[in-house]
Amino acid sequence: MDATGVLIVGGGLAAQRCAETLRARGYEGAIRIVCGEAEPPYDRPPLSKELLGGSVSAGEVAYRPREWYDDNAVELLLGRRARSLHPSNRSVDLEDGEALSYEKLLIATGSHARRLPVLDGFDNVHALRTLEDARCLHAQLKPGARLAVVGAGFIGQEVAATARGLGVEVTIIEALDVPLVPILGQRVGSWFAQLHAEEGVRLMLSARLEGARGNGRVEELVLADGRRVGCDTVVVGIGVAPAVGWLHGTSLEGGPVRTDAAGRTALPDVFAAGDAAAPFEPRFGQYAHTEHWGAAARQGAAAAQAMLGIYPGTPPLPSFWSDQYGLRIQYVGHADRASDTVIEGDPDARDFAALFSREGAPVAALAVGRPRTIAQMRRRIDEAYWNKGKETEARAA
Repeated sequence: MDATGVLIVGGGLAAQRCAETLRARGYEGAIRIVCGEAEPPYDRPPLSKELLGGSVSAGEVAYRPREWYDDNAVELLLGRRARSLHPSNRSVDLEDGEALSYEKLLIATGSHARRLPVLDGFDNVHALRTLEDARCLHAQLKPGARLAVVGAGFIGQEVAATARGLGVEVTIIEALDVPLVPILGQRVGSWFAQLHAEEGVRLMLSARLEGARGNGRVEELVLADGRRVGCDTVVVGIGVAPAVGWLHGTSLEGGPVRTDAAGRTALPDVFAAGDAAAPFEPRFGQYAHTEHWGAAARQGAAAAQAMLGIYPGTPPLPSFWSDQYGLRIQYVGHADRASDTVIEGDPDARDFAALFSREGAPVAALAVGRPRTIAQMRRRIDEAYWNKGKETEARAA
């Protein structure tokens, strides 16, 4: 590699793991990380849990102390964002006008929260993607306050659970008739609805937001069926979109960016990882976009190895965890591929596992209160895949 070295655009987990792996593998060239936020890379899962709940401070979520970057010659360009990519001359233009060249480039710009235009302009409406988002929201979650959460995905549910622990009155407004049903199906999605109801959350399902009333701050949300929800604070958790607008005009636009299992894109010496990427999943022969902590960590490290000519191996199945009401909820695989679900254990006792399968083969699992189960389920899914491959080879022979 020449003196321009590795340029990493994005300041999240994938970016951090890429830089760490490069140095751990002996790479001595320049490494620059372009961070859109003014903060060095930090851990995001605590934003909706420990940080929002006040059990950890902002300083405790940083991946590394500031001196680590100096000691490892990793240059941080904080508070700066990419504007455009020019693959023909291997450069990235920043919004402030500076152009940065690269020998190898990692696209790790993550994702941004989807907006609800009807709530734009109100001071007490929040997403939860950044450290600053968590700081602002935490200041408003006082005992007795009324929080409305729009969207019953995992982020919305974690915020609701944390807020209940702080003595906040919580209402979840969800357009679907069952939370998470497109991913986890009717039975498991209904269990999540029951969990929050038992903890004192008011759930309004099959409910669509139509408007908001208030002078600078939302005081009341108006639903399409005429119902109204009084509130002091609103959190919008209706999903995220890959932050890849700066790739407009290249063959990678339209994101998430498709890559092979090692993070390579269709452009020479350009890699992608994390929420901005959709790596090829060899088990199922498709590109899979997974917005999970573990996937970002592995993909960032894999891209670094590929940059150095090292084969990173077959990627593990994507997995994540969620902490709600003192429960550890774990997940592995691709439940959206499933056609059948089998429940093992007692959902009412908050002690069960759900195994998702397709054509008799397991493709995903979710476990509640069973920390050892997910490792076993992961092995079952992988074994089913490899056994299917052997059967296909045998038939071909």
